[in-house]
Amino acid sequence: MEHALVTVFRAPRELPDSDVVSPINLGDLDLTTDEFILDEVDLHIQANLEDDLVKEALKMGVDLRQYSKQRMEGMLSGFQSDLSSISSEIQTLQQQSVSMNMRLKNRQAVRSQLSQLVDELVVPKTMILVILESPVTEQEFLEQLHELNKKINFAKELSFRETLACSDIQDNVDRLKIKAVTKIREFIVQKIYSFRKPMTNYQIPQNTLLKYRFFYQFLLANERTVAKELRDEYVDTMSKIYYSYFKSYSGRLLKVQYEDVADKDDLMGVEDTPPVLHSSSGFFSKPSLKSRNTIFTLGQRGAVLSPAELEGPILVPHTAQRGDNRYPYETLFRSQHYALLDNGCREYLFLSDFFMVAGNSALDLFNSIMGKTLGMFLKNMSTYLSDCYDSIAVFLCIHVILRFKAITAKRNIPALDKYWEAVLELLWPRFELILEMNIQSIRSTDPQKLGVLDTRPHYITRRYAEFSSTIVSINQTFPNERTNTLLGQLQVEVENFVLKMAAEFPSRKDQLIFLINNYDMMLSVLMERATDDSKEVEGFQQLLMARTQEFIEEILSSPFGGMIAFVKESEALMERGQLDKLKNDEVRITQLVRGFSSTWKQSVESLSQDVMRSFTNFKNGTSIIQGALTQLIQYYHGFHKVLNQPTFRSLTVRSELINLHHLMVEVKKHKPNF
Repeated sequence: MEHALVTVFRAPRELPDSDVVSPINLGDLDLTTDEFILDEVDLHIQANLEDDLVKEALKMGVDLRQYSKQRMEGMLSGFQSDLSSISSEIQTLQQQSVSMNMRLKNRQAVRSQLSQLVDELVVPKTMILVILESPVTEQEFLEQLHELNKKINFAKELSFRETLACSDIQDNVDRLKIKAVTKIREFIVQKIYSFRKPMTNYQIPQNTLLKYRFFYQFLLANERTVAKELRDEYVDTMSKIYYSYFKSYSGRLLKVQYEDVADKDDLMGVEDTPPVLHSSSGFFSKPSLKSRNTIFTLGQRGAVLSPAELEGPILVPHTAQRGDNRYPYETLFRSQHYALLDNGCREYLFLSDFFMVAGNSALDLFNSIMGKTLGMFLKNMSTYLSDCYDSIAVFLCIHVILRFKAITAKRNIPALDKYWEAVLELLWPRFELILEMNIQSIRSTDPQKLGVLDTRPHYITRRYAEFSSTIVSINQTFPNERTNTLLGQLQVEVENFVLKMAAEFPSRKDQLIFLINNYDMMLSVLMERATDDSKEVEGFQQLLMARTQEFIEEILSSPFGGMIAFVKESEALMERGQLDKLKNDEVRITQLVRGFSSTWKQSVESLSQDVMRSFTNFKNGTSIIQGALTQLIQYYHGFHKVLNQPTFRSLTVRSELINLHHLMVEVKKHKPNF
């Protein structure tokens, strides 16, 4: 309204000169245009004049502009005051809202904690009934036992905080705990006692206990005395069970052993006469010996190390007895120790899982159960080894243990590690002692006391070959430097023995036949099992090649010695340029040419037959004949070259030389086909 008054009455009023108002800028307003319509202006003016405030202002002669300004300032001040009041109210409401929200959150948090506290304090009727009446094997008992364990722990926590509400439930919780402990103890004791029943497969109750492993955890947390009592009872029971089982099993295995055992006289360098066999007491103490040679032969005994048999089923003694079967020591040893490995691994895992132990605690608990049994094993082993001279059996046992040790390491079960080491500490020294005794027996052998001389392979070298190939082949999997050193010493003594035996033959030819036969036999046996690059194989290959070449020269020297000597002499003179020294040997050359032409076929035939009779290995004999004929052609080719020299070109006997190509064709006809 005031704004309207200012607008309408500004023009008609007479103003003092001092109050002259600057002219109104009408801008581009065109009062002559037809578009500007003022039809309703009178109506607005009349309405404003009739307003009471305008009438009062006109009557008092007030400047309507100043009046309007004052009124506007008052209104704006009122608006500003109102707005400030509203802002203050908004802030107050906001603070009240934040405060109310905080109180709500605090009340909700308190309510949640109080609700949880009340829930934990309350002992449900269901829990009481289940703990008191349900069998421990029921799933609901196990579930309520978990809940009871939580309440017990909560009650302990409240007691520690000195919460007064704890006293309201402590009595009920304690009585439920006592009842649960009693029922659990009775259940576990019954399971432990069930192990003691004859013919019981104790793995079944063990699996049952594992199903309820939380029972022991509950006892350990809430009644350690009972937990220790049950653990001690289990340890005592299982210790007796394992000891009784393995003692009985070992005793029954005694009945399926071979009945004969080697003694200290059954060594490699001893004369091959039927040995006197003795029986011996003690676990696994009767390997079979039908002859002394079997002591050094592997045969089928090495199968005990094959994966199929190494981890195969253990022997059942009464079944073997019914079938009248007998086994060597290492087979029984494998069966006994695989049973130990299987039961030991299972027991260690059970102890770790059920009794919740690990590291040294688990090992100590395991040893408290198996210690007596392992002690019995070591004692029996020591007794057996004190009178054992079967080095192959001992070596096989060593490698059985090495493989079992690798198996337990793969399974990440350290329970038997110390036992394996203890067994190896017994086996290795005994094996080395037996090997040293065999080395000494060969070193001290007197060839003159070994019977009639024979160019065929000697039984002592055959023993060595069989034994060495056995040890080398087994030792490849788990190499042992001490074993390699002892085998090297044994090889040196055998080589010396062969040379001593060869020296007993009067002729060099027989000496070479003996050496070649023995080297060839030892090499053949070694190559059946050992690798081609083994020290033993390489050593005998070199010896065989050297003696074979010497033998070829020996057998060619008899029928063709004159020609061979002439060729060697001539070639030596040719190198020095002194071949003319032989130009007067026409008679000698003529005899050599005609002698070779007339006798070479018979000589070659006789040579071939002699070689095949001399060597037991036809393949070796054939190789020697081929080498001899090749060497003969080389010598005859050298003979041709010498006679083609200017010094001998005038000799008429050159025309009687056999054509070299023709000789080679004829020689091939004499090569044996084997």
